[in-house]
Amino acid sequence: MASKSNIHFEISERKLLLRVFDVVALLFGLYLVSNIFDFDYFMITQQRWVWTLVLIVYFLLFSTIFELYDLQKSSRFESTFQGIVLSVSITVLCYLLTPFLTPELPVNRLQILYFFLAISVAIFLWRCAYIFFISSPRFFKNILLIGNTQEIKVMLDAINSSTNYYEIVGYINSSSDTSVKAPELAGLEEIKNLNLKEIAQQKAVSEIIIASNEREELSKPLFDSLISLLETGLPIKEYTQVYEELMFRVPLQYIGKDFYKYFPFSRSNQNKLYLFSHRLFDIVFSILGLVASLIFLPFVLIGNLIGNRGPLVYTQERVGKNGVPFKIYKLRSMVIDAEKDGAVWATRNDTRITKFGGFLRKSRLDEVPQFFNVLKGEMSMIGPRPERPAFVKQLSESLTFYEIRHVVKPGVTGWAQVKTDYGASEEDSLRKLQYDLYYIKHRSLFLDVNIVVKTLSTVLFYRGR
Repeated sequence: MASKSNIHFEISERKLLLRVFDVVALLFGLYLVSNIFDFDYFMITQQRWVWTLVLIVYFLLFSTIFELYDLQKSSRFESTFQGIVLSVSITVLCYLLTPFLTPELPVNRLQILYFFLAISVAIFLWRCAYIFFISSPRFFKNILLIGNTQEIKVMLDAINSSTNYYEIVGYINSSSDTSVKAPELAGLEEIKNLNLKEIAQQKAVSEIIIASNEREELSKPLFDSLISLLETGLPIKEYTQVYEELMFRVPLQYIGKDFYKYFPFSRSNQNKLYLFSHRLFDIVFSILGLVASLIFLPFVLIGNLIGNRGPLVYTQERVGKNGVPFKIYKLRSMVIDAEKDGAVWATRNDTRITKFGGFLRKSRLDEVPQFFNVLKGEMSMIGPRPERPAFVKQLSESLTFYEIRHVVKPGVTGWAQVKTDYGASEEDSLRKLQYDLYYIKHRSLFLDVNIVVKTLSTVLFYRGR
């Protein structure tokens, strides 16, 4: 059988491709329009390289905030168009309002409109080409799954929920009881042939994922076939590793005695330079946040007077680093005596939340007083959200590794906050724990910046909870 095309782009390669060609399209659009219409405001010259660099930085920053590099959204015309309009609009506005970094406003104000249209149209045309060609099935990664049906189902769910760019060509059941059939795998081809070289060629396999429980062993013929295939250079990965790469969370529910693979965590937790810069960022950002919040203070006071009718700020005990309790500051978003009968999970559409409190939560303004906790050193700007002692005790008993969250300072925002919904049950808490441990494991400056950008996106799109 003739082999199929085996061209594909990794997820990281797709994101890099989008960024690089966005910049190329931006520069090409400006070059083309400035030469056709002889407008000098945005003409790219050797002397203006600083202005060009500032424009690129602005665009990449705002396009990231407005999720132009979310691969799920970048494959759809509607979300792509919306993201381009928002990103280019804010980019042009900031470019115009920072004349100390960019050229002075042109005498002919029509050039500003051409400036906006040149960038928007060029990037949109390139993105259309991306959707038509790069996002097409011809560039999908062909995956072969090997393992027992339960773990294959887990891996299949992770792939289906996180990416559109993987094509599952089939699976091999490695369980000793091959009579076990999973209804969820009915749509997948079960492959009986253990000659993996032949299968890889026939199916144009790009990668093999081993989804096998530690208690089970691959059969000798299957193991030998894998060794033979490994010599050809075809990637063979273990499914918890791929799960973590796709879902950006640690798959705790599938980790047993091999938990030591996931600990210790990121070296950044002991890196003094990183810890110093992290603390410096905390201090600077919390001060700036408190100063900026003064702008909204009159509106918050009026809103609280009308919509909350009671104390504006309240304190609550939370568990901090190393399990040490502290008092957290928040703007009150619930009715007075909301927990007179004891601690209760906050839920979606919680009736205890006032109308003004709902606004505070969605805009994240209720978290502003926590900048004081950051200045005191009880919290960080980024980290796992601190939880109530009663909930910590309850969750520590039911969720393995829950107390590991306390090896770092809790944060005003965190990886779990930007990746998942509000935790209103133990199942939600497990998902949040997976994201929190992913952050602790991969903690770095890049991930911190990623969280800050996603938090800004959450605030701008009014997605707070």
